[in-house]
Order: sequence, then C-alpha cells, then structure tokens
Amino acid sequence: MELRALFLLPLCFPGLQGQAPEAYRRREGGTLYIQCPYAVGTGDSETKYWYLTLGSGRFKEVLRTYLYEDTRQSQDGRFQIKDNKASKTVSVTMSGLKAEDSGTYFCAVYNSYSYTYPGLKAISLIVFRELLQWELDTLTVQCPEGSNAWCADGLKCTASRMGKTPSARSEMKSLQDRVSVQYNARRALVTMKNLQIQDSGVYWCALDSERTRKMEFVLSVFKRTQKLTAEESANITVECHYKIADYRTVSKAWCKKEEGKTCKVLVTTKPESPAANSTALERVRIQDDTQQGIVTITMEQLQLQDSGVYWCALQHSSGLLRMEEITLNISKALRRGRVSYSENQSQETLLGDSENTFLILSVVLLILLLLALLSCTALAVRYYRLLLRTGNREAEDTSDRAEGTAQPGSTGRRESSQDGSKGPAYINLDVQSHPSPEDPLYCNVEPSQAPRNPQHVEYAIIAFNQAPRTSKE
Repeated sequence: MELRALFLLPLCFPGLQGQAPEAYRRREGGTLYIQCPYAVGTGDSETKYWYLTLGSGRFKEVLRTYLYEDTRQSQDGRFQIKDNKASKTVSVTMSGLKAEDSGTYFCAVYNSYSYTYPGLKAISLIVFRELLQWELDTLTVQCPEGSNAWCADGLKCTASRMGKTPSARSEMKSLQDRVSVQYNARRALVTMKNLQIQDSGVYWCALDSERTRKMEFVLSVFKRTQKLTAEESANITVECHYKIADYRTVSKAWCKKEEGKTCKVLVTTKPESPAANSTALERVRIQDDTQQGIVTITMEQLQLQDSGVYWCALQHSSGLLRMEEITLNISKALRRGRVSYSENQSQETLLGDSENTFLILSVVLLILLLLALLSCTALAVRYYRLLLRTGNREAEDTSDRAEGTAQPGSTGRRESSQDGSKGPAYINLDVQSHPSPEDPLYCNVEPSQAPRNPQHVEYAIIAFNQAPRTSKE
C-alpha cells in the first residue's frame, strides 16, 4: 500500500511530530533489528505497520500484521514484523540488507477509532555498498527510486537535468566533468569515467531538493603497478594494456615521475607533441597496437640514473591519465675480470660458487672432526697406560712390605733397583720407640735372598730418634 499526498505528517502520524529518527549504518549483507513499544491501551486486534519514507509526503508500506496473525514476512523472506502482545512491542528484523534498502523507516499502529496511524519510532538506515575498481575503469550506479543526485564528501552534489546531460563524446574530452547523472523512470543513473585513485571515497544517491541520503557507496580505486629490475647497459620492454573501445583513439605517453606530482613526458604517440620528436632520449621508443589494445615501451642501454617511477598514461589536452605505474630499478652489471656475462650466465656462476663453497666447508669440518677424534683417542690411551704404571708400582710396594720384617713399634720400607738380582738390597727402618742399649737390633735376611758369591756387603741402616739426655750424663 502506498499513501500519496499526505503532506500533513503530524495528522496522519501524530506520534512522529518533533521526533528525530535514530541513525543506523550497516554494510551490505548485514542485519538490522528494531523494537517499537506501543501504548498499553492499544487493542490486540489493531494492525501494526512498517513504512518506508519516499519523500515529498509519500510513504510505502513494507510489512504489516493481520488480525490473529502476529508474525509476517516479506515475499523474499528478508524482512519480518512481529507483534508481541504480552510486552506490547512490535519488533522488525531486516536481514540480508542491500544498498537499495537505505532510507527512513518508521513503525505505526492503525487506530480504528480516529482513522489515524500513530507513529511509534522513526529510524534512518544507511546500507553502504563497497565498490572496488581499477584506474581508468568506468563506474555505473543505479540509484534507488526517488533519488536524482550524486553526492560525495567534500564535493557538491551533481544533479540530473532532463535533456541536458553531456554526451559521452564531450565527457571523454573533458577531465573536469567525468561524472554524468541521467534521470530515467524516477531513478538516477550515475556514470563515472576514467577513474583515478584520488576518486576513492564515500558517495551517495540523494534527493536533489532535500539532499537526503538514499544509498551510500564506499569506492576504492586501485592503480595497476609493475616492478622491474635490470642491469646497467641492458634493454627492457614494458607492455601496458587498455580497453580498445574506450581508448583506442586516445594518444598514449611514457613519462617519468619527478618531485611533487608532475610526470615528465619522455615519448608519446601524439605526432604534434614536442616529446614525439625529441632527440634527448633516443634510447626510448613507444608503439601503440590499437588492434590488441597494448602500448609497448622499449628502453635501451639502461643507465643507473634511469631508475625511478614511470607511467603509461593517456594523453589529453587537460593532462595525463595514468594507465599503469612502473617502478624501475637499475643495478650495476656483474663482471669478472674483463669478461662480461649475461644474466643467465651470472646466475649459473653464482650457483656454482655457492656449491663449491659448501663443499670446501664440509671437507674442512670433516677433517677437524677426525683430528678431534684422534686427539681424544691418544689421550685415552695415554691415560690408560698411566693407570697401568700406577697399579704396578702399588703392587711392588705391597710385596716389599710383605717381604721385609721389622720390630714392633717401627715402620719399614724396602727399596730396590729395577733389577733386584744385580744391585744391593737394603731395608730402611724408622724406629718410633726408644730401645734400651741392652735390647738387640737385627735384620733378618732370607737365605734365598743372599747372593752366592757376594761382591758387595749387604747392610742395614737403622735410624733412632734421639732420646732426651738424662741428668747422669
């Protein structure tokens, strides 16, 4: 149901008088949930409505409840209205939102006694649509019914004028007017051509007279980029693509970015341009294949100062429109002695050097590991022999103590040369006690230990600790 010519809004919807709508902002595909309480005395059989404001005193019914039917859905199932009689609240759910759903909505209750629609709550809904475009693309937007203007943040709105819309040919020649708005069947059709990255921002369809937002768009424009690297004295070739239908007859240019926002034209396909006949950069050539929609740029005998940012651009009388941005990096050529190598040969040489270095390091590490193992083995053998020698000496000392005899209270130690049969044998006694002169001292030698033909006299050394002198002496 659509209500027309209701210019006295407070009379038809008295509850909305002086009420500012609540603002809501949602992304496309989102959901909005609204609750509208109504008066306790309202009859349960009264019909509840969800309206959309069309402007100029016109309203469009979106959903309503029916007698003994508290819940209703739209035909596409995205919207629902529900009357909760226990809590005296009307709830509205809008899911799967689209940019076309933007607008001002309000809840209302039909009063059968006064034949009016008391308004309960008004909201302003903005559903924004994200638009992703490339530079030089053409954007076409169909605004919702009732809108006839195209607005942007910080810019004046562009309204449509019946029969006064500039032609497409004039728009191609003028960069100052790249936006056109045509009005057809109470809807505005917006066209933006030759998009540039600075065109990114927030746009919306609006009423020409009221500037009320009907549909909002978030536009993001991206530039096409390339990154190239080359060696000094080499040649490079760059290809830039364009739409044949839109830019076949437009002149193309190759320029280099300088400080600020200027781009110095080096070569161009425009015959009358000074850069077309310039001899300052004879190393740069440009060719436009209008059948394939490809611009080819060739730079020969590259130099280090050629590094920088370049544009493939459309050339108009009012300025340049970037098609692609190319970042070029020139490095010094790799040389070995007097022989210069190509790029593939240099890569192969670098790979071979890396492999040889890895092999040499592996061999050195292996040799160091073997030397470490040999050193550990030699130390182990030496330590083992030392242990054996220490064990033998301890065994000899033990046997000497077993063979020698001494008086009680004394300690004895037998020492001999390495070969006992060749040298003299003797025993050292250290007597701790102090024997009297009458006590005999002697040393026993086994008969088997005495040589048959003695060449030497075996003797014993006896050491006494000096006793203190008595008073008699």
